[in-house]
Amino acid sequence: MSYKPGLHILSEFTSTKSTYLSSFEPCKELFNSLIELNELQKVGEVYHNFENGGFTAVICLTESHLSIHTWPEYELATFDIFLSNYKKDNTLKVNLIYNEVLAFFEGIETQKNEIIR
Repeated sequence: MSYKPGLHILSEFTSTKSTYLSSFEPCKELFNSLIELNELQKVGEVYHNFENGGFTAVICLTESHLSIHTWPEYELATFDIFLSNYKKDNTLKVNLIYNEVLAFFEGIETQKNEIIR
C-alpha cells in the first residue's frame, strides 16, 4: 500500500485591503481561529511586521504548516498551506482554509499551484 502525504497549495493573490496586508495582527487572529476550527495542532509560529509595511508569518503544525508573505505597496501576497494525511485525509481542510484566507483578504487569485504529494 502506498502513502499519499497530502495536498499542498501555493498561491499568489492581489488584495486592495491594504490594512490587512500591512500588519500581521488581523491575519494572526484569522489563522488562530482557522487552526482551532479545523482542530489542528500548532507547534510553533513566527510573525514579523516589516518597518515599511507588510509582514511574514510561518505557522508550524503537527500536520505541517501554513505561511504568508505580503507586499502592501503592490497589493500582493503569497500564501501556502500543506496538511499531512498521516492519520486522516485533510484535503477538505486545506481547501477550506485556503478559501477562507482568500475571502478574508478579498483576494483575487493570480497564481495557484496544487501539488498532490
